[in-house]
Amino acid sequence: MESQIHSLHQQLVKKEISCVDLVKGKLALLKSNTHNTVNSLLENTALELATKVDKKIASGETIGLLEGIPFGIKDVYMVEGTYTTASSDLLKNYKSAYTATAIQKLLDAGAIPLVKENCDSFGHGSSSENTIFGAVKNAHNPELVGGGSSGGSAVNVAKDFTIFSIGGDTGGSVRQPAGYNAIYGLKPTYGRISRYGLMAYASSTDCVGPIAKSIEDIRIVLNTMSGKDVKDQTSYASAEIEAPSILNADNIKTIGYFKNFIESEAIDETIKNDFLSTIEKIKAKGIKVKALDFFKSDTLVSTYYTLAMAETASNLSRLDGTNYGDRIEADNLKESYSVTRSEKFSEETKRRIVGGNQVLSQGFSDAIYLKGLALRDQISQNFENDFNEVDIIISPVTPSVPPKIGDSLKDPLAMYLSDAYTVGFSLGQLPTLTVPQGTETGLQITAAKDNDELVLKFANFLKDTI
Repeated sequence: MESQIHSLHQQLVKKEISCVDLVKGKLALLKSNTHNTVNSLLENTALELATKVDKKIASGETIGLLEGIPFGIKDVYMVEGTYTTASSDLLKNYKSAYTATAIQKLLDAGAIPLVKENCDSFGHGSSSENTIFGAVKNAHNPELVGGGSSGGSAVNVAKDFTIFSIGGDTGGSVRQPAGYNAIYGLKPTYGRISRYGLMAYASSTDCVGPIAKSIEDIRIVLNTMSGKDVKDQTSYASAEIEAPSILNADNIKTIGYFKNFIESEAIDETIKNDFLSTIEKIKAKGIKVKALDFFKSDTLVSTYYTLAMAETASNLSRLDGTNYGDRIEADNLKESYSVTRSEKFSEETKRRIVGGNQVLSQGFSDAIYLKGLALRDQISQNFENDFNEVDIIISPVTPSVPPKIGDSLKDPLAMYLSDAYTVGFSLGQLPTLTVPQGTETGLQITAAKDNDELVLKFANFLKDTI
């Protein structure tokens, strides 16, 4: 089975390559790259850990599968002693006091962190342009965006600067950049991986997600990070996904797709035709395909952004320069709060905070926010009904191809609408994987809650089918 992790593990064990040389090679690529993927390098830590791995191998000790494997971390995860900036001006000098649970599990397994990766500030964006470190450039065409908000993470994997990276997915922030850069990106079932230490955007849909070049590497990293965490009450214990179990998709008999996604006027004609061609190839393999009814794209986007903006307004209220971030002094405390937040937050972040406060305010919360909550319940129920009829739902990742750098900043509404095919699965808290096949920006594979294994099974089936 294709896997960079397995391949490098064997090379390390057989002493065909030293861990220090491996890490030095990746650091050199990260230093010289021109795609704006790096917020900060963890060079000293990485080399110290690599030296320990080489010593273990030299002494004949057994190393774990992830031991010595270099990886990247989206710059919204706490890693003790490192800068955790969220690509924002407010937190550009902030250092983590602790380490996120998901990252700690990787460190415990021996994986080596190389880099804190560029992203949209606080996850607010779909292009990784809303950042103080410069717009992330697409791995395949530097004139195009890298996707967002986990753009730096996706580009680093696509360019082989890291073996895998850990992104964060709230409304598509792992899946969309994975699609833009032709790699794999997973949003697991909500709660499968602890969110403790992930800087909160929208707490009800935030997910820790692996990005890699193979399904097997996604499986390995997912297993390592999964599990119940007493520090995150939304997390739960889940069964490990075994490698042989995802190689046979015979139990997948029926798949569905949302016909309104494909019939939408917003979808690029090439993406539409490629998706329909993929459907025919799946049918040719004897799998039934069912067209499903779903909420309109604008309803999904409106519902998601209503709730996400409300939650981010609440979550970011703690950032006023007093306990966290760079403070701007003014005539009084209230004015200091106001000036600090006005000057240090990006335009997009301020737009989302203002929108969130609006929908939560008296006179609007009943009409807008509570309606959004009701619609989310209806969306979840719709998914439950669909998964009584089909095993898997597939869809395009995006309705259009990656825009040129600069275009999304000129038109925030167009940026929001680019999430039209990802946010519904976030609202449903479902496991969804982007695969680099089927359309120019890939396909999404979605299953019912806590059925992440089925998603990986079907991904392997598609890999050999289209």
